Amino acid sequence: MLRLIGYFFGIGVVLALVVAAGVAIYVGDLAEDLPDYEVLAQYEPAVTTRVHAADGALMAEFANERRLYLPIQAVPDRVKAAFMSAEDKNFYSHPGIDVTGLARAVVTNVRNLGSGRRPVGASTITQQVAKNFLLTSEQTIQRKIKEMILAFRIEQAYSKDRIFELYLNEIYLGLGAYGIAGAALTYYDKSVNELTTSEAAYLAALPKAPSNYHPFRDTERALERRNWVIDQMVANGYVTLEEGEKAKAEPLNVNPRQRGGYLFAGEYFTEEVRREIIARYGENALYEGGLSVRTTLDPHMQKLARKALHNGLMRYDTLRGFRGPVTEIDVSGDWGAPLGEVDRLSDVPEWRLAVVLETTAEGITVGLRPGREVSGDLSEERRTVTVAVADMEWALRHVVDGRRVKADRPGEVLAPGDVVYVEQKADESGWMLRQVPEIEGALVAMDPHTGRVLAMVGGFSYAESQFNRATQAYRQPGSAFKPFIYAAALDNGYTPASVVLDAPISIQVGNEVWEPKNYGGKFAGPSTLRAGIERSRNLMTVRLARDMGMPLVAEYAERFGVYDKMLPVLAMSLGSGETTVMRMVSAYSVMANGGKQIQPSLIDRIQDRYGKTIFRHDQRQCQGCNAEEWRGQSEPELIDHRDQVLDPMTAYQITSMMEGVVTRGTATTVAELERPIAGKTGTTNEEKDAWFVGYTPDLVVGVFMGFDQPRPMGRGSTGGGLAAPIFKEFMGAALKDTRPVDFRVPEGMKLIPIDRKTGMRAEAGQPGVIMEAFKPGTGPSDTYWVIGMDDFEGGERAEQLSPQANRAINTGSGGLY
Repeated sequence: MLRLIGYFFGIGVVLALVVAAGVAIYVGDLAEDLPDYEVLAQYEPAVTTRVHAADGALMAEFANERRLYLPIQAVPDRVKAAFMSAEDKNFYSHPGIDVTGLARAVVTNVRNLGSGRRPVGASTITQQVAKNFLLTSEQTIQRKIKEMILAFRIEQAYSKDRIFELYLNEIYLGLGAYGIAGAALTYYDKSVNELTTSEAAYLAALPKAPSNYHPFRDTERALERRNWVIDQMVANGYVTLEEGEKAKAEPLNVNPRQRGGYLFAGEYFTEEVRREIIARYGENALYEGGLSVRTTLDPHMQKLARKALHNGLMRYDTLRGFRGPVTEIDVSGDWGAPLGEVDRLSDVPEWRLAVVLETTAEGITVGLRPGREVSGDLSEERRTVTVAVADMEWALRHVVDGRRVKADRPGEVLAPGDVVYVEQKADESGWMLRQVPEIEGALVAMDPHTGRVLAMVGGFSYAESQFNRATQAYRQPGSAFKPFIYAAALDNGYTPASVVLDAPISIQVGNEVWEPKNYGGKFAGPSTLRAGIERSRNLMTVRLARDMGMPLVAEYAERFGVYDKMLPVLAMSLGSGETTVMRMVSAYSVMANGGKQIQPSLIDRIQDRYGKTIFRHDQRQCQGCNAEEWRGQSEPELIDHRDQVLDPMTAYQITSMMEGVVTRGTATTVAELERPIAGKTGTTNEEKDAWFVGYTPDLVVGVFMGFDQPRPMGRGSTGGGLAAPIFKEFMGAALKDTRPVDFRVPEGMKLIPIDRKTGMRAEAGQPGVIMEAFKPGTGPSDTYWVIGMDDFEGGERAEQLSPQANRAINTGSGGLY
């Protein structure tokens, strides 16, 4: 009997050894094909890129995976405790595999055989790291064995803290959030350090199956799972029983962080920054590189720019009447539900979508679009307000078949079911009817000394149209281009007192005759360059450009950056080429800063995920800035290597002439600001574009208005009437409580009294006498010479004067408009 037992025992041992050898060979075979775990040392996960304003305010985040990498030392103990209690309570004591937990899982799974329940796992945090980083998620024994082998190897190669750090930064926690720092922001809009015990426990409940514990769709299940984690934290000694009960009594309190832009009115600016980063570094760097971008945006100035542009666009639009409702819905039942489905302008929060419920002679009653709960569900609240007829009077001039018709009652314009926009008055005394303007525009504000873009608004609403009219819309600048012609003249021997003929002209262009005209059709005869730019004389500008030669004008236009390549033809002298608001503001900055070349920038600095600066806009060098102590040396000096594209004296002369545009020219409305401002209006043929670009010594602002598909805006829709008031509103608010600063007169510049009309020397203090700026070696002419006058003396020129021009010269007729 003993011999038989020994026989079977021997067979059993042999079989066991064979099985063991087979398992060893199998495991060894699997081990040879395992991924290289050493790649964990170079782990660089996809991290969120964050864009900040100049004052540090968060503007936007860009990410394929919403993750912020957090070192383990920065993770609070209660967060670590929550995740260990939920996932691997023996993490800091096991060698990569928790044998006790594995045995418990085996017993549980044996009991559940045939029940249809999903098998219980026993993966440690280390095993999850192996699976998440190196393996697939397939449910096979082969993958599980590989996972265990890798877990052993990882434990031998890395510290527990490093493994935990990898885990907490890699895991997916739902709602698009990756890693604990990203989840804290996504679910609770707070940093990890601010998480409470109950909040940490809920996040720790998510790694297994985030979609099963959705805070709004599966609230009860989420609470149950969170409370289980809290109980585990109590059982493991991380929190007291009393603290655990208090935490379990709390609701989930999930407050999802908003997506997209975080800074009000910054959408156009943010999008331009996004495009620039992609162009510079590629999409992967933006959406996965974890860049830290500090922009030039001044949030306060940006809000003022948006408000000024909005007011200007609405001012024009309301004068053209009401074009009809946004859409129509059925109001026979619950009007809130269908109204909630209508898209609104998310970046115009002061406006509310509303549906007309009733019209009377006194006004209209509207129902406001219900808000959304935190969960995203439509609110049950239904609120109605009244718009008095006085607050929608502009809409009684409505458009019918392209014609403006005056209505007597609101009911002739609106009917129940019409969806409109309304806005509450500033004093909350009532509501006003609003309409999205058809007209569009743009505004750019820039520091002329550095090229930093302080504010940029590319249209009325980014939500309605992402087309940025400040950088993407190429439009004719019209007379706003003239300062570059006059600057070229002043840089090449002309003076502000040089006299040019302002009279009708006919120019032979091939087989056709071009007859430019002044706005208004009038003319003033011989006039100084100053008068020509102040009154925006087209005829004078054409003659001046002709006298200089268009190749010289084109050279200066390209030097200023208005155009990349300008066609040297006379028609271009009146601004018929196409450029952008950003280019125009940059070009005017050259005149404002004394002639230095400007490179506009929306970005001050970019840092990589490790904090290393990889881009800086300001390339000036500072000699002596790094001295350890003062030893009698001179003060540090910023070395500016930018090109001087315009003589500083010329820059002052053209600035002084454009001050005249504001004080007595086509932009006198701006003079109400009562501070030194230079600028120029611009209006194109048929009033399709309206411009004003102006500046103080430290701020340049450009404004454009026009339809996206160019068409006439109506007689009188000039740069002085449309764009200049927007400029004035913005400048008045932006420079409020700051002292006026005079433009600096370059050393050596002479101020000489001249007659404003003739340009000749005069006695100071006499009527019509102004102080004019002259460069050294120049001054008022001793003889009266008129540029363009030789055309009347039979000279052989391609320019042919019309009969009206002869009459103007001989009779002295003409006038200012």
